[in-house]
Amino acid sequence: MMSTLKPKHRPFCFSVKGHVKMLRLALNVTSMTFFIIAQAPEPYIVITGFEVTVIFFFIILYILRLDRLIDFLFWPLLDIINSMVAAVFMIIVSVLALLPETTTFIVLGGVFGLLTAVCCIADGVLIYRKLLFNPSGPYQKRAIHDKI
Repeated sequence: MMSTLKPKHRPFCFSVKGHVKMLRLALNVTSMTFFIIAQAPEPYIVITGFEVTVIFFFIILYILRLDRLIDFLFWPLLDIINSMVAAVFMIIVSVLALLPETTTFIVLGGVFGLLTAVCCIADGVLIYRKLLFNPSGPYQKRAIHDKI
């Protein structure tokens, strides 16, 4: 006789979303490091540093499962918006870093920035697909009449 047990929740660090977010963090830190070493223009360093901070915030949020505790915000939507805005900023910074004749480290920072932008887009798509194909999952908002 098979018993139907509820599948155990997979920890964030072992999920595909976790791997993509951590890869995004590693690529962004690498890009920022190359920009710092090359003494690139300050906006490059500031934008990549801000993105590192925001990505780290979301990783800590999901590891500690605070998205379940703080349920008055719709975290997946914030995460998708963050991913798309970060992708746009990283594409702009990377293209600006690659356009002029610059040092090798600035070019490497731009290349890693473009890879970060690809990971940002992949991260946003993964979250969007989870919302689209699993509407009954943990991110479903209940209507007000369901609570009555």
